[in-house]
Amino acid sequence: MPAVVLLTVLLPFLSFGDLTGAFANPIQEENSRPGTAEWQLTNPAVHREIEGYASLTSVNRGGHISLFVNTTDPEYRIDIYRMGWYGGAGGRLIRGGIVRKGVRQTMPMMETTTGLIECDWTDPYVVGAGGARDASEWVSGVYLAKLTATTTGAQSYVIFVVRDDERIPDYVFQSSVTTYQAYNNWGGKSLYDFNSVGERARLVSFNRPYAASSNPLAAFGMGAGEFLTNLSVPPHDPSSAAGWEYSMVRWLEREGYDVSYTTNIDTHVQASIRARRGWLSVGHDEYWTWDARAHVEAARDRGVGLAFFSANTCYWQIRLAPSRTGAPHRTIISYKTDDTGSEDPFARDDDPANDRFITTRWRDAPINRPEVQLVGVMYDGNPADRDLIITNPAHWVFAGTGLHRGDRLPGLLGYEADRVFPGAPGDLEIVAEALYWHDGATHVANMTVYRSSSGAIVFAAGTIQWSWGLDDYAVPLLRASIRQPAVEQITRNVLAGLAAPRRSLLAPESDHALSWQARRGAVVAAADE
Repeated sequence: MPAVVLLTVLLPFLSFGDLTGAFANPIQEENSRPGTAEWQLTNPAVHREIEGYASLTSVNRGGHISLFVNTTDPEYRIDIYRMGWYGGAGGRLIRGGIVRKGVRQTMPMMETTTGLIECDWTDPYVVGAGGARDASEWVSGVYLAKLTATTTGAQSYVIFVVRDDERIPDYVFQSSVTTYQAYNNWGGKSLYDFNSVGERARLVSFNRPYAASSNPLAAFGMGAGEFLTNLSVPPHDPSSAAGWEYSMVRWLEREGYDVSYTTNIDTHVQASIRARRGWLSVGHDEYWTWDARAHVEAARDRGVGLAFFSANTCYWQIRLAPSRTGAPHRTIISYKTDDTGSEDPFARDDDPANDRFITTRWRDAPINRPEVQLVGVMYDGNPADRDLIITNPAHWVFAGTGLHRGDRLPGLLGYEADRVFPGAPGDLEIVAEALYWHDGATHVANMTVYRSSSGAIVFAAGTIQWSWGLDDYAVPLLRASIRQPAVEQITRNVLAGLAAPRRSLLAPESDHALSWQARRGAVVAAADE
């Protein structure tokens, strides 16, 4: 194991206003614009007075995306916001005041054999997501189209991501929309029995709105999947209804990182993950296709770092299918063959070429590719709500934090927890752990780091709640504050270390992100062989 030399760069702190000019990136420039809190719902449509869905989970800049809306009101309004920091306002109005005639759409019939519920709504509003004439607009990000029924005043969101396929950022943030959809029980069916009417579905469609959270206090996330709130908390589960991705978005953009956004549908489709430094999985990233995993592994193997600020990651293998109208990648197929025998037709064929399609757990036969081989840890249990305990304070991820062995990061573990299993990469280091009670026994959760053969760093937090240590969104309504300076510094260290060259993390860099991050006191590490 190479010796790790820790170097802390102590340069004067720069305010956000100083991070312009030579060091500016699109995220810094975008967040210097005036934001607004008007993106928030004040009258959530919990009785489905207005609801909608988008034709795509993401659209490239310059492309078009259709928004389909159902409402009983004669008119409704659309206001489209980009989500970020914006001085704490949290969003910026990109296009507003769009008034449309209300349409009462036809409700779909459930497919009896699979439980599939797929809408085929009409009269969409088509959004043009910028182009060459407005290069500074429609910056890659997570966008919320706020729908407001003009008579009742009821409100809901339609969520989508804007990509920028022409630009290579330092970091790519993946929104885990397949997990959103797996738990979405709009129309009465999800991939889970606990929130389905009758038995769970085997197929779920992106051509439907996102249902309200099962926790009434989380109604302000109506229609946004699990971006703002935890969509479906199982009965009698103490898990918070707060979400995870938006807190990380707010922090990344507050810090000014050069980040671009995609969804895991894009991870499935696009063979090359285009990032200079790292790819980020945040929160709850449970459902992966074979191709998505292959593309993430290929990025790691060519030197792109991976940061799993998440847990229960890559747990189920799924496959994607077109909608009934032929639109690609709009249907998730998940028979979950571990508990339903050989119901999946691909599981009834012994041909190994079919392994990539069988919808079972990655760790189970016949796939036999436990997620620990990629992530460094894998799902062990839930619910958990405990402190992370520092076990290796000399590790470079803790530089500049002042943490010592046995120190705690309060409340950071939960609500699902990962640990190291056999088959983990050989040079894996456990840097923090936690103890929690599950199924009548004490379990251990782990936070880990390993360096791949390409030199790329792979970090795994082992917890869904990592982003709560960075930002206080949804406090105190849905959860208590656990924001901690040490968690922020660890995150800076991890991001600085991703994809660093094997021999030195202080090698000359041409990208702007490291330059200004270093000047904010980011810690970099050199590994001598």
